[in-house]
Amino acid sequence: MNILITGATGLIGRALAARLEGRRHRVVPLRRAPAPRSGEPTWDPERGRVDLEPAGPLDAVIHLAGETIAQRWTPSAKSRIGSSRIDATRRLSEALAALACPPRVLVAASATGFYGDRGDEVLDEQSAPGRGFLPELCQAWESATAPARDRGIRVVCLRLGIVLARDGGALARMLPVFRWGLGGRIGSGRQYWSWITLEDLLGAIERCLEESQFSGAVNAVAPGTATNALFTAALSRALRRPALLPVPAFALRIALGEMGREVLLASARVRPTRLLEAGFAFLDPDLDSAFRHVV
Repeated sequence: MNILITGATGLIGRALAARLEGRRHRVVPLRRAPAPRSGEPTWDPERGRVDLEPAGPLDAVIHLAGETIAQRWTPSAKSRIGSSRIDATRRLSEALAALACPPRVLVAASATGFYGDRGDEVLDEQSAPGRGFLPELCQAWESATAPARDRGIRVVCLRLGIVLARDGGALARMLPVFRWGLGGRIGSGRQYWSWITLEDLLGAIERCLEESQFSGAVNAVAPGTATNALFTAALSRALRRPALLPVPAFALRIALGEMGREVLLASARVRPTRLLEAGFAFLDPDLDSAFRHVV
């Protein structure tokens, strides 16, 4: 397949491109204009410019680009985060819809933040959205794929949990703290964290590319969702280090404000129902397995 990827230089994009190329697919990164090399597809979502011609006929598009949410949510940060996801996704979807021969499938990143803070409630793809900045962002983000869907492109919105990888993402920031024995639960530790290893995520993306049964929302999380306290305990076991220094909730609220409350302290017990029903075999279905392989 001829596959276009946005966000190809990020943690997921780099690993995904390498995996797809190893399976003899042609991977074309959509680069920010101006392109570092001539003859490449480019985009400038802030100005509404998307040039897909140099990519040639596309079979699939994987859309991973977007500004990180791991920052304090000032008004300007919220504006940038929203634009990098909602506006950029809409413009890409419009550009794909305008092609004479559009791709068969668009796999677009979303997040389990869609569900908001839901306590112990078990959530699947049919569950209603939550309330707050992040759930509203995710709803608009997914809705921005409408031009592609209306053109007849099969659209998959991957609701990503915490992606566990040694070399990037949330876990890479946690590892030094835990290796020094300075880790601990966050707040009460009772909030559920939904996660997936990078290797399982890449496998899930491949299934969504290849199988027409996947469209709409797909929860890209492992079945072994755990509370933050259990997550912390599993990581400390894998590293053979104590995890006795909890981070008080009030300190997170002071340091990170709304982001800390909606991302680190919120509880989302998300189940990958559609992947399980399709027979997807997770390599790392539980945290002990995940940390053995990743850490």
